[in-house]
Amino acid sequence: MKKTGIFYGSTTGMTETVANTIAAKLGISSGDIHDAAGISADKVAPYDFLILGTSTWGAGELQDDWYSAIKILKGCDLADKEIALFGCGDSESYSDTFCDGIGLLYDELKESGARFVGNKVDISDYRFTSSFAVVDGKFVGLPIDEINESEKTSERIENWLKGINS
Repeated sequence: MKKTGIFYGSTTGMTETVANTIAAKLGISSGDIHDAAGISADKVAPYDFLILGTSTWGAGELQDDWYSAIKILKGCDLADKEIALFGCGDSESYSDTFCDGIGLLYDELKESGARFVGNKVDISDYRFTSSFAVVDGKFVGLPIDEINESEKTSERIENWLKGINS
C-alpha cells in the first residue's frame, strides 16, 4: 500500500470521526492522521496518497482550517501524488450546497498535477438539490451525511474505498 496520510478539517468533530473511521478501515496509524489546522509541506511530503476531508459550512464554504491549508498544499509538489476527497454535509437543511466543500477542495487542487481517485461517486443514492462537488454527473469525492443518513455511512465508506483500491 502507498504511504497514506489523512488530512481533515473539522469544527464539530464529525469530519474527524469520519477520518478516523476511514483510517481504521485502511489500517492507517493515528500518526498518519492530521488536522488541517497543522498542515505543513513537511507533513505532506512523505505521503504518496493524500486523503483530504472537509465539512461544508454556511452558504457552501470550506471548513475554516482549509483556507490556510489549501495555500500550503498548493505550494507543495503534488505531481506524483494521488488525492482522494471526502466531506460531511447536511442534505436536508443545506440541500442546495450539499458537501460543496469537497468540490471547493477539488477545484483548488485539480491543476496541481496530482491524480484524483475515488472521484466518480454515484449521485443516485443521495437526496440533494445542488452541489459544487458534482462534476460530470458524479461526486468528485465521498459525501457523508451523518445528520440524516448515518445508517449509510459505513457502507458508503466501504464502497468508496473499494473503488480507490481498485
